[in-house]
Amino acid sequence: MRIRAEWNQLRFVIMHRPGVEIEYAMLAPKPFLFERSFRTSRAVEEHTGLERTLLDNGVKVSILKDEIVRRAKDSSEFRRGLEERVEQNAMFYGEIAHTELARKDFLRNIHGLDAENLFHFLTLEPSVDLKKTESLQYPTIYSNIPLANLYFMRDQQIVSSDGVVIGRMRSLQRRKETEITDFFFSQVFGDGAVKRVSEGFLEGGDYMPAGDFAMFGIGSRTDLAGVMSALNTGNVMFDEYCIVENPVYEFMEGTARDPMINMHLDTYFNLAGEGLAVGSVSLLSRAKATIYARNGSSVEKVSETTFLDYLKTKGFNIIDLSIKEQLSYSSNFLTISDRKIVAVNSSEVLKRLVSSGVFSDGVLNAMKSDSTGEKNAFPNGKRARDYGLDVIEVDLSELTGGYGGAHCMTAAVKRG
Repeated sequence: MRIRAEWNQLRFVIMHRPGVEIEYAMLAPKPFLFERSFRTSRAVEEHTGLERTLLDNGVKVSILKDEIVRRAKDSSEFRRGLEERVEQNAMFYGEIAHTELARKDFLRNIHGLDAENLFHFLTLEPSVDLKKTESLQYPTIYSNIPLANLYFMRDQQIVSSDGVVIGRMRSLQRRKETEITDFFFSQVFGDGAVKRVSEGFLEGGDYMPAGDFAMFGIGSRTDLAGVMSALNTGNVMFDEYCIVENPVYEFMEGTARDPMINMHLDTYFNLAGEGLAVGSVSLLSRAKATIYARNGSSVEKVSETTFLDYLKTKGFNIIDLSIKEQLSYSSNFLTISDRKIVAVNSSEVLKRLVSSGVFSDGVLNAMKSDSTGEKNAFPNGKRARDYGLDVIEVDLSELTGGYGGAHCMTAAVKRG
């Protein structure tokens, strides 16, 4: 449960198989923070395929629901903790006498429910509104905020040099996700190994460990207060930290910013191996980087530069991504080992994005000047071969509709 570098051998990941909660997002993708609608049955097949690819490459995979259900059956203590989580979330509305009776019935019956039911109650957060019609009670069921984004398991926490830090999601749509992962990690690894962000916001897609230093992106999802809170937990111990202000393209300056263009660090930058980065040089050169050094239990600001220049001082070679490649999740690959990655089928994803009409006119105009051909698009083509990348391409053309690729969909918990 410790990770010091993104390129170290990947040993263990946790994933969440998309369930009925993503069906709600198909009704209104944008309010659920999705980029577009997609075929959910096919998306589940893709997710299973990603899991199979990892297993075939020696990575242990635990599916969150399966693991919680199994542990609830094996441990009465775990089961009771799960029940308590559900009890806190279950809501009943209507006349006081009716709601009190319904809640008492629920609390009496909860011990006999399947663990699968309890997990679904957490992801759907249902409530019951009791209305009286003649002599009967008529129940209307609501789902407060179905956790449709939970399959992006990277974001709820970071796993760093000395343990887990549970983050805090900025978007209200995702705020409840950390309650599930906090419960799970605390129960499985022990509460002492799990720390929590107490101020600001922190999401896992904005974190990248790199040996003796670590990088954080700040912007629309993670902020400086959240990063500093994580650094103060004692679970993120590196010599140096590079905190990057997530940038925008030059043609976007002066216009309303679309935070989904590069909401996390891993949407425009990633590490494919020791000394090898993949990212949009256009964005890297525009990103302000503030460098902090650790001094005992505290960190001190030491300098400012651009993200691109900082990477160069660290000796990184950089595979540049065009705007087409960056927008089609080419940087959102999952590194299995040094220079071996599981990458998104970005060319097919780009076709889906264009046909779905998700891009603004400004983005489409910028893409017209991008001459990157399908055969040469990362991770295919000469650039990847020149750097000795071993690429396993997986079909995620449906699942990426939720706004993320293989990196976002996996919570890496052990490397090395």
